[in-house]
Amino acid sequence: MTQKAGKKGKGKDADQNVGTQGVVAGGDSKADAAHLHTVHNRLVDHSYLTEEEFGVVAETLQRNLATSISLYLKFKKYHWDIRGRFFRDLHLAYDEFIEEIFPSIDEQAERLVALGGSPIAAPADIERFSVVKVPTVTVRDARAQVSDLVDDLTRVGRGYRDDSQTVDDANDPATADLYNGYAATVDKIRWMLNAMMDDDRMT
Repeated sequence: MTQKAGKKGKGKDADQNVGTQGVVAGGDSKADAAHLHTVHNRLVDHSYLTEEEFGVVAETLQRNLATSISLYLKFKKYHWDIRGRFFRDLHLAYDEFIEEIFPSIDEQAERLVALGGSPIAAPADIERFSVVKVPTVTVRDARAQVSDLVDDLTRVGRGYRDDSQTVDDANDPATADLYNGYAATVDKIRWMLNAMMDDDRMT
């Protein structure tokens, strides 16, 4: 049970003990850290968002953060597993695409923190929130890998566009701008992968 400021003990010693135990953020997305009464949390709030608006924005940030981490891991998995004629092309391309996706992980997590949230990080939570599933089997075939990634990127890009509108309606144009930028990046990577599949030799 979390100890709350002003509820337990008296004086200086009580203040030093507040917040020494782990706490769990609330809300459906487990993101609402603004109301955790811990010694290092006194100035955390939802900035210009209402509680309801924050709940909407936080849900999208948690999901997109988890999705970005999963997408990064999936590209790395395919980067390691690729074999055959297109090994060098895809081995290098996947890392190039990762470099474009990777910054969004920290940006989305820090955006959530700036709004009074707490980003998920545990593997089980990432899997639960993500719309991208990281393979548990080895896929070496170039076309199978690229086709799978195109499907993922189609879903992720559509999600960012939908979420941009959702958070804009929830009074958060700054997060909407982030999502618009990520959607453009995802669309570009999807286009490049689709272009690779036009090669009849890719089997």
